Amino acid sequence: MSLKKAVLLIVIILLIDQISKIYIKTHLVLNERAFDYNWFQIVFVENEGMAWGTKVSDFISFISDRTAKLFLTIFRIIAVIGISYWLVTSIKKKGSKILIVAIALIFAGALGNIIDSVFYGVLFNDSYSQVATFLPDEGGYDTIFHGKVVDMLHFPMWKGFLPEWIPFIGGDYFTFFEPVFNVADMAISTGIGMLIVFNKRAFGEKKELAENENQSENI
Repeated sequence: MSLKKAVLLIVIILLIDQISKIYIKTHLVLNERAFDYNWFQIVFVENEGMAWGTKVSDFISFISDRTAKLFLTIFRIIAVIGISYWLVTSIKKKGSKILIVAIALIFAGALGNIIDSVFYGVLFNDSYSQVATFLPDEGGYDTIFHGKVVDMLHFPMWKGFLPEWIPFIGGDYFTFFEPVFNVADMAISTGIGMLIVFNKRAFGEKKELAENENQSENI
């Protein structure tokens, strides 16, 4: 797979991700539902931390939430730089199509969420009891690097009380699948899933090429 095709895939995912986020942000109030069909819902929430709302400060108690948020955003930027290097290197080394597609998906998803974290705080005002405005005259809801990630996709496929015999959580009310996520999260999860499920195919061609080169050198 060529770099041009990989970039096209990344751009398409970024456009879908950002268009959906900007639409939700500028049309819904925080926690408002735009669509509710039993097992699938569109609900506007904002994520200040990592996956499922987890914050860095939950693990490192001696730093403030704002410092933890800044640390997380910088870490994401460094991670994306590393992923981009991995992508370009894999293309140059003629890695398998599955590998390149998976890395491109992970890169696009990570970059999509970074855009929220870095810029949304200055591009929009807050969504509490109001629909946010893009580039408001009074300024954004926070400073650069302190934006919140917009999530909207919810798949509560099953709701009910768990059987009493299940250890620790038996008898509790449970929802599967509870987290609310976005297109960028889907891209990241899909890319990681491809690397796990198709591990041999993803890295096999590269290994085979290396083995062939070694055999040629030994002849």
